[in-house]
Amino acid sequence: MLIAVYKTAKKAGMYLYVAKKDDFSAVPEALMAQFGKPQLVMMLPVQKREALAGVDKARLIEAMNEQGFYLQMPPKEDNLLEKHRESLGLDSKPSQA
Repeated sequence: MLIAVYKTAKKAGMYLYVAKKDDFSAVPEALMAQFGKPQLVMMLPVQKREALAGVDKARLIEAMNEQGFYLQMPPKEDNLLEKHRESLGLDSKPSQA
């Protein structure tokens, strides 16, 4: 299975996987509107890869077979203030008085 992978300029780390290059017919219009103009990153031979960065290969294949596309969201960012408070031995979130 050869999949086309696209990125968006709107959000770093967000990728759209589709079954055929430049064929977004399976992707809902609302999603395409939010995604913006897709920029081709690569053509990915999924079956030849043992692992994919940031993507569960089984979930990707399942979504491609069922929906015709897969949307990879960026990883959740760490809250640096909470981490700093924890390093000081404080509660991660200040109490509300």
